[in-house]
Amino acid sequence: MKVLITDFNYPDTQLEQSLLRNAGIECLVGNCRTEEDVIAASKGCFGLLVQYAAVGAKVFNARPEIRICSRYGAGTDTIDSAAAQHYGVWVANSPDYGIGEVATHALSMTLALLRHLQAFDRDVRQGKWDPVATGEIGRVGNMTLGILGLGRIGKRMAHIGRNCFRRVIACDPYIIDGDLPAFVERASLEELFRASDAISIHVPLTEETCGMVNASLLRLMKPRSVLVNTSRGPVVNVDDLLAALDAGQLEGAGLDVLPVEPPQPELNSALFAHPRILFSPHAAFYSVESHPEVRRKAAQNLIDWAQKGRPTYVVIAGAERTDTVRAKSL
Repeated sequence: MKVLITDFNYPDTQLEQSLLRNAGIECLVGNCRTEEDVIAASKGCFGLLVQYAAVGAKVFNARPEIRICSRYGAGTDTIDSAAAQHYGVWVANSPDYGIGEVATHALSMTLALLRHLQAFDRDVRQGKWDPVATGEIGRVGNMTLGILGLGRIGKRMAHIGRNCFRRVIACDPYIIDGDLPAFVERASLEELFRASDAISIHVPLTEETCGMVNASLLRLMKPRSVLVNTSRGPVVNVDDLLAALDAGQLEGAGLDVLPVEPPQPELNSALFAHPRILFSPHAAFYSVESHPEVRRKAAQNLIDWAQKGRPTYVVIAGAERTDTVRAKSL
């Protein structure tokens, strides 16, 4: 039995290879970006461990032996879900790693923007010592925090944010009332953008959410409000965001993610030159603890499929196994 690590941006893959090897599974390592790359590297593999490589119908048709794709991280947007369902391929992820890290990062960005920390730092470095030079600053304890997407990370953001903000509201049509924390008020999408002083985005990237935060929603936001995105870059239309900032509709934005990563600064000069955008390099997930955690969980999905017939974290349930092959460790 063997699997392919299609691609990775970690220093090495020794952790994953060790876990798989101990389960009796051979591990190949590729540097794939396209489906053609994956096809060329995955001959004879029952599973793929994917980071950014594209995996879809072309791969599943060419390599019918592939029965499971496990992705580093919570999002599975690089894997064609419809194609996986069509071909009976399991899709798995690592949804519960780094939850605290992302929520803390999002709250840090939100508070930094509301308290003008970026502008204060710039002023002090330029010799200016004036606590009101950056403009009016409201009391966070009087403000409303809005959360778009109330999954694991959104709930954690609500939990830690309620101690700073007067009120927490959230929009997530897929969360039933019984799963809504008692301290969170439900809001429609339009209500969320109208009522919030700060909005933190925590939705997956799907056809429904791609580009959903656009001019029509941004123009509803209060003057001096801020927007933070630690989910996926394409959820926010950055051209509309820039226009809202320039028009004074928004006071600031925090972007941990961008539509294209890594970005090309020469193609996004207006974005990177904007003084009221706070950037980080898709780092919200990162800590010395979360890094190995996501790698272990992504590899364990493949081991569990080999040993038990299903991964730990199921995103798409594939066809049931009909063979009796199990990893050597059994």
